[in-house]
Amino acid sequence: MSSTGCTFADRCVTVLCCRFCRQVLSWRGMQAVLLAGTDTDTDTALYSTDMPPSGAVDFIGSCRFAEVCACRVRSVACLKCGNVVGYHVICPCKPCLQSCNNGHLWMFHSHAVLGINRLDPSGVNVLLWGNLPALEESTEGDTSCASEEEFIR
Repeated sequence: MSSTGCTFADRCVTVLCCRFCRQVLSWRGMQAVLLAGTDTDTDTALYSTDMPPSGAVDFIGSCRFAEVCACRVRSVACLKCGNVVGYHVICPCKPCLQSCNNGHLWMFHSHAVLGINRLDPSGVNVLLWGNLPALEESTEGDTSCASEEEFIR
């Protein structure tokens, strides 16, 4: 789904936590912008991930068309608190597929999640997408979101 000529390797990897209950939703988040917004005044800030957030969210409602394009989407809610935190792109529309995109189909509303920059194995530098192992997901037992200070250290 990624367009040639687009690079996301220098983007920071973020830990995504539910803003309402601090449940970790993904260890592979990225700040994103809604592709359908062509005018900078209408672009919408989001977070996204390339992996299904297993055990953290579940679908609610039925499949529908996105508000700004022809993508088919379905809302997702945090399993811990039940609040809607984002949506899954079930079927991307042609314009979105043809635009510069990161291939992520799990989207999270910036008002519903906290994004905390993840550190690399040294614990000193911010982890970048270009250095993230493919399809790696943390298996740490703690699913509550640590403080931002702990991730920065």
